[in-house]
Formats: sequence, structure tokens, C-alpha cells
Amino acid sequence: MASAGRAPGPGLPMPLEDGDPPRGQQVSGAASGVPRLRGMGEPSLRGTAQAMAQRCEPGPARGSGDVPPGAAPRQPEEALMAELSELVQRVVKSSSWWERHGVDISILACSLLLLPAGFLCLRSSQAIPFLAGVLTLGVVHHTLTVKGSHLASHNALTESKSWSKVWAVFFIELCSAFTVEQATYNHVKIHHGYTNIIGLGDSSTWKLPFLNRYVYMFVAPLAVPILTPLVALDLLRNVEWKAALRTLCCMFLGFYCHYWLLLHVSGFQSPWSALLCMLVTRSLLAHPYIHVNIFQHIGLPMFAAERKPKRIHLMSLGVLNLPRNALLDWSFGHSLISCHVEHHLFPSLSDNMCLKIKPVVSQYLKQKKLPYNEDSYSSRLWLFLQRYEELMVHAPPITELVGIQ
Repeated sequence: MASAGRAPGPGLPMPLEDGDPPRGQQVSGAASGVPRLRGMGEPSLRGTAQAMAQRCEPGPARGSGDVPPGAAPRQPEEALMAELSELVQRVVKSSSWWERHGVDISILACSLLLLPAGFLCLRSSQAIPFLAGVLTLGVVHHTLTVKGSHLASHNALTESKSWSKVWAVFFIELCSAFTVEQATYNHVKIHHGYTNIIGLGDSSTWKLPFLNRYVYMFVAPLAVPILTPLVALDLLRNVEWKAALRTLCCMFLGFYCHYWLLLHVSGFQSPWSALLCMLVTRSLLAHPYIHVNIFQHIGLPMFAAERKPKRIHLMSLGVLNLPRNALLDWSFGHSLISCHVEHHLFPSLSDNMCLKIKPVVSQYLKQKKLPYNEDSYSSRLWLFLQRYEELMVHAPPITELVGIQ
């Protein structure tokens, strides 16, 4: 894909840093101590917070001698983020277009090319080819709707602004049955701009406190293909009528194409059997999709909007990486699995670039004695089953890190 509209070597734009919460949002909650994170292989964050506070006491910032006369000296936290950004920018500038965008575009293209094979396999009356078709369509669906939509929402697929808009509509509205405007606002502006901020980017939208732990973790994910378009329809009230009409047309086209192909290519005789197949393939990886979204933020420190730390501390404390997994890396992308910390620090980078800068980011954070949270999928699953009431029902406590605000 040809790049246009931006110069080679994309910059690293940062989302919201210190602004006030968006109007209409309220933040509440009483302050409490730093929560202990069991099952993470990490000591209590209280010691980390104290060490961070000591490093952030007033004093000359690194490189403060280079500050021009009359300019305000850079704060230690800002110096850390600037230094890390410079290291990452060197990696980005030395990377080819293939590394920045080509690898991920190839994965999405391969997924699209696998669609005919998946639909044709469903024609078979034998179990193995039929199940292979279900598996193929399920993985392709999640690759397009999760990986594709996520990269498109961050404009990480191309350096062209025009093509970024096209891909956003294709992946988010046509494939995922959601609205671009609300997906971008809720994910990029709120979740990334206010990660783990109570009442804003605290991942509370994933909570359903009226469900018990086993229903939520193992049964409710099957309803994701049904709930997603219903939520999107409700959110259309908040967008302009032209955008709403475009979204409705794309949603209908996406659903109808899937349904038509099952009837006329896969040979389903009954409309109900075709609809059931749509539900099965669209919910094939719904369980890890829900789990990943809650594992990597909930249970980590939360902050009040008026007391949130600087960006590098916020992301190192409030984001967690899971181990690499071939299936999830392909269908969800590295930035949602093993490079989530890197993704939150540099959200405009593609999945492949997040994987490439991972050694740089992890080494830097560990060198500066900042948290770099990692945990296994099974460990997080056990943690949430054991502490479901605390993590998913009751409001999370606000973390106070004195000295780094």
C-alpha cells in the first residue's frame, strides 16, 4: 500500500496527558492504600510507589542544563518519557515500511484470502472439513474485527490519512458492526487518554456486576456477536445523521454478505442454520477477547482524575502484558497481547513495531526501576475467579502515589 499524506518515519503522537475529564463525566471514590496484586509475580506496589516518589523529589532534571534560558525546566517524569520516546523513535526511523506496516497488512490480507476456503469447507458433509471451515471463518472474523479494527482506530495501518479513514470504515463498521466515531472516541480518546482513571478509562464498561463469576467468564462471551451491534445502534444517537446512516448501511452489508455466502456458497438449507453458524464463528474467540480486555487493566492501580500520575508512570503501573500466543498474536495482534504496555506508551505504532520496540521499552523501564507488569493468562484467570467480587463488582480503590503527581 502506497504511503501518502505523511512523511516517512512517523512520529509518536501522545494521547491526553494532563487535561480535565471530558464534560459530563464524573469521578468519585474514596482514597485508599495501594492494592496488592496477588498472582502477578510482583512485590507490593507500595514499595515501588515509594521508590518512584523518592526519584521524583525536587531536584535538577536530567538534561536540565540543556534547557534554553527563560524556559521552564523539564520535570523528571517528562524527561523519562522524552528519553524513552527518543529511543523508540530511533527504532521506528530505522525500520522499513514492511516492518512498520507491511507485516500487519499481510496478515489481514491473508485472512481475507482465506475466506473462500472457509466458506467452501462448510459445504462438506464430513466433520473434519466442516470443523476446519468453522475454525477458519472464526479466526478470520476475529483477525479482521479485533486486529484490523484496533489498528484502524489508531491509524496504524498506513501513513495516509485518507486511507486510514477508509480502513477504519471497512474494519470497524463493515466487519465489526460498530461505529467509527464512537469506537475512536471511547477507545482512543477515553481509554488511552485516561487509562485506569476512575470513571473514565477504568475499563468499567466491561463489568456486568449482576452476573456471577462463572457466567461472566465462561457463558456471557458467547453473546458478544449479538451485543456488539445492539450497543452500536444505541451509540448512533450520539453521532451525526450522515455518520449514523453510513454505519447502518455498512452494518447491514456486513451481516447480509456473511448470511448470503453461507446460503449460496456454503450450501446451508435453512436460514436458522446459517444464523447459528454466524453466531458460532463470530463467538469462536469471544472468551479470550473478553478475558484479555479485563486482564490487562482491572486489578492494577486506579487513580482519580485530579491526582493521576504522569504518562510514563500511569502506563507502567496500569497496563499488563500477557505471554506470546500464536493464535492470539495472529487474530488479536501483539499490541493487545504481549506488547500492551508498549502499545499504551506508543499507540500509533503497528503490532509488528510494538513487538520490535518491546526489548527497548522493557529494558528502559526496568533500568529506571519502573514497573513492567507481566503475567500468564492462566494466572490472571485464576486471580479473577478468586477475586471476582472485588475486581468486577465493587468499585476499585483509588491509588495514591504521593510525590509523583
